[in-house]
Amino acid sequence: MSKTPSAARLGGLGTRNWRVARKLQAILLIPVLIALVLGGIRVTRSVNTWQDADQAVRVAELVQAANKYANDAINERDVSVIPLLRGDRTSSVVTRARAVTDADAKLFDEAVRRMPQTPGLLRRVALVRAGEQQLASVRANAFTARMTGVQTEESYHAVQHPLMEISNELGYGSTNQASYGRTLYSVSLTQAAESLIRAIGTHLLTEDRSQLAPGELQSLLGSFSSYVYLEQVGLQEYAGAGTGDDMTRLRKALTDAERRGKEQVATAQGQAEAAGRTFVVPPGLAKMNSEIASGRSPAQLAAQGITPETFFAASTLSFDAYRSVEVQLTDTALANSRSIADDARNDAVVNAVLVLAAVLVAFLLAAWVARTMSTSMRRLSASAHEIAEQRLPALLTQLTRAIPGRVESEVAPIPITTTDEIGEVARAFDHVHREAVRLAAEQALLRANINTIFSNLARRNQSLIERQLALITNLEGKEADPDQLANLFKLDHLATRVRRNGENLLVLGGETPAQQWNQPLPLVDVIRAAASEVEQYERIELSGVPETEIHGRAVTDLVHLLAELLENATTFSSPHSQVRVTAARLPDGRIMVEIHDRGIGLPPENLADINHHLAEPPTVDASISQRMGLYVVGRLADRHGVRVQLRPGDQGQGTTALAMLPDTITYRAPGAAPDPDTLALAAVPDTGRPETFGQGFEAWDDEPTRPRQR
Repeated sequence: MSKTPSAARLGGLGTRNWRVARKLQAILLIPVLIALVLGGIRVTRSVNTWQDADQAVRVAELVQAANKYANDAINERDVSVIPLLRGDRTSSVVTRARAVTDADAKLFDEAVRRMPQTPGLLRRVALVRAGEQQLASVRANAFTARMTGVQTEESYHAVQHPLMEISNELGYGSTNQASYGRTLYSVSLTQAAESLIRAIGTHLLTEDRSQLAPGELQSLLGSFSSYVYLEQVGLQEYAGAGTGDDMTRLRKALTDAERRGKEQVATAQGQAEAAGRTFVVPPGLAKMNSEIASGRSPAQLAAQGITPETFFAASTLSFDAYRSVEVQLTDTALANSRSIADDARNDAVVNAVLVLAAVLVAFLLAAWVARTMSTSMRRLSASAHEIAEQRLPALLTQLTRAIPGRVESEVAPIPITTTDEIGEVARAFDHVHREAVRLAAEQALLRANINTIFSNLARRNQSLIERQLALITNLEGKEADPDQLANLFKLDHLATRVRRNGENLLVLGGETPAQQWNQPLPLVDVIRAAASEVEQYERIELSGVPETEIHGRAVTDLVHLLAELLENATTFSSPHSQVRVTAARLPDGRIMVEIHDRGIGLPPENLADINHHLAEPPTVDASISQRMGLYVVGRLADRHGVRVQLRPGDQGQGTTALAMLPDTITYRAPGAAPDPDTLALAAVPDTGRPETFGQGFEAWDDEPTRPRQR
C-alpha cells in the first residue's frame, strides 16, 4: 500500500528518516555553538594579550640593539681620541672600533624591520637615521682643522642620543611603564656623560696645548666640567626614577668597578717596581676629574699619577659599570616581555585546545552514533581496494614469475562475518577474488607446460645437433679438398648457430645448461668461443683483453651472452666494417667488455626501451620473438649478476654494447703466466687486422677443453 502525500510529510518530520549527515549536524549544533561562543571570547582575549606582549618583546629587542649601538658608537669616539690626535688615522684600534659600530648598525636595522610600526617608534627611528647621516662626515673630519676636539667629541651625540631615547618606549608588564623607561634613560644618560668625560679628559691629557686655537682650551675645560656635572644629574635622575633594587644594582656595579680599579693600580705598581721605574699612585676618579677641570697642565697632572692611561682605565671602569646596569635593565625588560608573551601564548593555546576538545567531543559523539552504520562499509571498501590494488596484483605477479604449484594460491576472505547485505557483498568479492586467482594459476600452469615443451624439444634438438657437429668435425678431419673443407666449415658454423637457438629456447624455459665447465677459462678464450658462434666471425677483431679468468660455472652462459651481442653487432652493421671487441679491468676488480660496431645505430627511445628490458627481463609473451636475443641476454646477465647496456657509438655512428662482469665470476690466478695468445691480443692495436676464429665450442664436465680455433 502506497503512502499518501500527507503521510509522507508526517514521516518526513520524524528523525528516523533523516539522512546521517543531517543527524550529525543536529547533534553537533548545540555543543559547537556553545564552545565557539565561550571559547572564542577567551581565545580572542588571550590572542590580543599575546599580540601586545609580542610587540613589547620586539620593542625590547629594538631597545637592546639601540643601546648596544649607542654604547659602541661613543666607545668608538673615546678609544679613537689618542690615535687620531697623534695623526694615526689608520690605527687598528680605530678600525676595530668602527667595525664594531657598523656591525651594531646592521643589527639595529634588523630590529627596526621587526619593530611595531607605531608613530612613536617611527619618529624616534627617523631621528636616529638623521644622526647616522652625519657619522661618515664626523669620522672623516674628527680632530682636524675642520672639526675641533670638542666638536668631534660632541658630534657623536647626534647618533647616540636618539638611540638612547628609544629606551623610553620600554616598560610593558611593569607597574609603571613611564618610570621604567625613565630609569633606563637616566642610566644611559649617565653612561653617555661618563663617555664624554673620558673622551674630553683623554684629549686634555694627550693634546699639545700649545697647538690649540685661542679659546679652545677653555672650551674643552668648560665642556669637561659640564659633563662631570651632567653625570651627577643623571645619577640623581636614576635615584629618583629607580627602585630600591635598581639603586642596589648600581651601587654594587660601582663598588665592583672601584675594586677592579684598585687591583689594576696594584698590578701596575708591582710591574713598575719590578722594572725599576717610579710609579705614582693615581687618585680616585672624582679627584682626577676635579684636577683635570682645574686646568693644570699634563705634566702637573702626571706628577699626581694622572696620565692618559690611568685616567682612561679608571673612567672605563665607571663607564662599564653604568653599561652593566643598562644591559641588566634591558635584559630584564626583554625577559619580562617574553614571559608575558609566553604566558599569553600558553593561555591562548589552552583556550584553543579547550574549544577544539569540545568540538572533538561533539564529533566523537556523532561518530559513535554513525559507527554502527559506517564501520562495515569502510572495512568493505578498504578490503576491496586492498584486493584490487595490492593483494591481487602481487599474487598475479608472483604466479607469473614463480613455478606453478610452489605459490600459495589461497585467498584470505574479507574480515566481515555479518549476514546482512554488506556481508553478502563481501562474500561476492571473495568469490571474484578466488576466480581471478584460479584463472591466473591456470595461466601460469599453461605457461609452465609450454616452457616444458620448449625445453624438451630443445634438448632433443641439442642431442641431434651435437651428433651432427661431431660428424661434421670427423668429415673436416678427413677432407683434403680446400673448397669442400670451407663448405664443411660453413656447415659446422650453421649447426653451431642452430645449437645456440636451441639454447635460447632452454633459457626461455628457465633451464640451465646441462653441461658446464668445472675449471676456470681465460676471458680471451671465452670471447674467442663467442666469436666462433657468429656467422660473420671473420669481421670480429679483439684488442686489449686483460689477463683474467672466468669461473667455470659462468663460462657457458657468458659465451652464449657474448655470442648474442656479437651476432647482433655483425647483423646490423655493414658487412665491410669491423666489429671491435675490447676489455678493460676497472679499479674495483670488475671487467668491462665493450663491443663496437659501425651500424646505423638506434634512436634514443629504442635504446632506453632495450636497456630497460635488459635490466628487467619481461615475462615471456608473443613480443619476445621480435628481440629474442636481447631477452636471452637479459636472462643470462641476471643469472650471473652481469650488467649489460647499449649505448650510441663514437661520434654518433653505430652502437656500443657494454658488459660489466662482476668480480664474483672473474679473477686473476696468482702467479699465473698469460698465454701467448692473450699477450698477442693485448698487443694488437685498435686499427689492426681482425683475427678470425672457427666454429666449435664444446665442454665436458669431466675434462674441460678450450674452444677450437681456426
